Amino acid sequence: MLVLSRKTNQSIMIGDAIRVIVVGFDGDQVKLGIEAPRDVPVHRFEIFQEIAHAGSSEAAPSASGGRGPAPEVVE
Repeated sequence: MLVLSRKTNQSIMIGDAIRVIVVGFDGDQVKLGIEAPRDVPVHRFEIFQEIAHAGSSEAAPSASGGRGPAPEVVE
């Protein structure tokens, strides 16, 4: 595992198409912004595990490559 230190508004790149930005901190939570191509699914790990466990085609991205509605910001 690679461990990096970043401050607010700093980012890391994953490959040449995925950028992870530290948006801020709130107590013990780190808020991240993720910029990725629309065809790259982005999920919290718990959701990823549920999708993998269920093996459901309903949870997969649509054939059009869209990610569905805009994500909700949870504070």
